[in-house]
Amino acid sequence: SFQVGTGNMQNCSVLKALGRQRKRVMLKRGLSATIEEWLMSAEYIMAGGNHDVILCERGIRTFEQHSRNTFDVSAFPIVKKLSHLPIIGDPSHAIGIRDKVPPLARAAVAAGADGVIVEVHHNPAEALSDGPQALLPEQFEELVGQLRQIAPALGRTIA
Repeated sequence: SFQVGTGNMQNCSVLKALGRQRKRVMLKRGLSATIEEWLMSAEYIMAGGNHDVILCERGIRTFEQHSRNTFDVSAFPIVKKLSHLPIIGDPSHAIGIRDKVPPLARAAVAAGADGVIVEVHHNPAEALSDGPQALLPEQFEELVGQLRQIAPALGRTIA
């Protein structure tokens, strides 16, 4: 599978090439991209014949200074209304602060996310990258337990 980072969300050459592939593409939303621009980037991939696209909300740039980015929880129900594509959340990269990742992951699931991806590391202080946002394994286990409680309330399951 392929991952399109935020900087390439509107790189037409990359999107066109991915449209010719027959592998899943995770398309991360650009930091300043509107939901419509994000969906149009996905359409660009699908126009090439590759319909195996997953959208990933990972935070947008706002004026907030207390977090790396602002995790746009409103994107989940909006995308669900406008598109058939699955959408997942990446709260680790959005917030960049370990203890803020679980609340955002819970919010994403409650808002309709099809999944979440989070950083996990057994020793975040020694991680080569993303240490400040990485959950410890026990924190991850606790989060999964919480998500397993939230999902059924919405008629969903956690795999």
